[in-house]
Amino acid sequence: MAKYDKADIERRMAGAVEALKHDLAGLRTGRANAAMLDPVTVEVYGSHMPINQLSSITAPEPRLLSVQVWDKSNVGPVDKAIRSAGLGLNPIVDGQTLRLPIPDMTQERRKELSKLAGQYAEKARVAVRNVRRDGNDALKIDENKKEISEDERKRHEGDVQKLTDKAIADIDAAASAKEKEILGQ
Repeated sequence: MAKYDKADIERRMAGAVEALKHDLAGLRTGRANAAMLDPVTVEVYGSHMPINQLSSITAPEPRLLSVQVWDKSNVGPVDKAIRSAGLGLNPIVDGQTLRLPIPDMTQERRKELSKLAGQYAEKARVAVRNVRRDGNDALKIDENKKEISEDERKRHEGDVQKLTDKAIADIDAAASAKEKEILGQ
């Protein structure tokens, strides 16, 4: 059943790297960034919806986010969702617009966020290693079924390891860059 597919392994590893980059974009670095509000979900119309499906989010200044809520009746729930999201942001309601001043980050908060970036990176590394294991397992199954020779299996395992090394290097680079940005270096 399991058939070795290099393109699938490459795609899954790239997916892990992209997921990490998305997670890292949501970490606050002291500069306003619309991605900061990605984890916020708002309870409206009897369900939870991502904030970006109810409003447009812009960063008109480096230390300010502006959330333009489309439906006037959703201003309250959006305000409540941002306050309870644990992002340390306190919206100022101005009609259908919420202004979010970005407070200065304390050194302690910077260290916490840096640690969180490290945890995200480790999660991505584990995902990449799991893809490597799946690929190697598929190769062993193919060899046992006599579909490929032992030499072919070893050569393909080398390819899988090269893909793994590249993905891990990408993860390390992204995490390192984010940690420097968070720590203000």
